[in-house]
Amino acid sequence: MNAVLPTLFSGALLTGVLLTGCSSAEGPALEPIPGSITYGGQPRTKLTKSPIGSAVHHQFYNGTGQRVEETYILQPDRSLKLVRRVVGPDFPD
Repeated sequence: MNAVLPTLFSGALLTGVLLTGCSSAEGPALEPIPGSITYGGQPRTKLTKSPIGSAVHHQFYNGTGQRVEETYILQPDRSLKLVRRVVGPDFPD
């Protein structure tokens, strides 16, 4: 019986940790900025060979010279959804 309790506790702990990353509602959608792939609309060319759900990474510099890294996910209609953006200096201190 004593050997079962640590196993049950660790299983419950793992479940709690995994559920912590889940949320019932998505956060606000990221809007494209100048330099984003989808700024001004979806690209004219479609990603026909990439599997649905593929991540597309894009890096560029914004108007103030900061490096911008964006991640898109390929949707079932072959459009790109902007899901992540990180803005920072090119060479962090």
